[in-house]
Amino acid sequence: MNHYRHWKFVFDSILAIVLIVLLLPVMILLLAVAAADTRSCGIFFQKRVGRSGEMFTIYKFRTIKSREAECSGTGAFFRKFKLDELPQLFNILKGDMSFVGPRPDVEGYYDRLSGKDRNVLQLRPGITSEASIKYSNEEEILKAQKNPLQYNDEVVFPDKIKMNLQYLENMSFSGDMKILMRTVLRIFFK
Repeated sequence: MNHYRHWKFVFDSILAIVLIVLLLPVMILLLAVAAADTRSCGIFFQKRVGRSGEMFTIYKFRTIKSREAECSGTGAFFRKFKLDELPQLFNILKGDMSFVGPRPDVEGYYDRLSGKDRNVLQLRPGITSEASIKYSNEEEILKAQKNPLQYNDEVVFPDKIKMNLQYLENMSFSGDMKILMRTVLRIFFK
């Protein structure tokens, strides 16, 4: 494997620190808005499958109203512009995540991979990836299917695995920069 893996961790850590320092006032404001809007602490904690199949706790701003169990108007705005994912900068700082890598999933998918597909678990989960760009409208894609779960299991998830394995084989700094730029463009010019 190339030397970029080590430098990727260093790059992720430095960029996470810089962004946390720059965005801390914004994150505090978003936390207050999320807390008031969802009548909660404002932070969503969930166990996800990480590198080597180890579980970790992911952080997000809460977007679901507890009592109604539906996304709030503010939450929809947060999700559209990926503001709900800003707390994941702390996951990157802790070493649980990377800026670029497979999106961390709940138990029942990545942790059940076998054979060559299990190589995906060599990667730290990321905030974005080629697969997350391609499937940025995954909820709509699945809603349009007759059997969304089956479509996810037979089409979407295997395609994500294929894309993430390609990333593992070809990861580079320039590749990560392209993915990050495409992600930003996708968020603002969808």
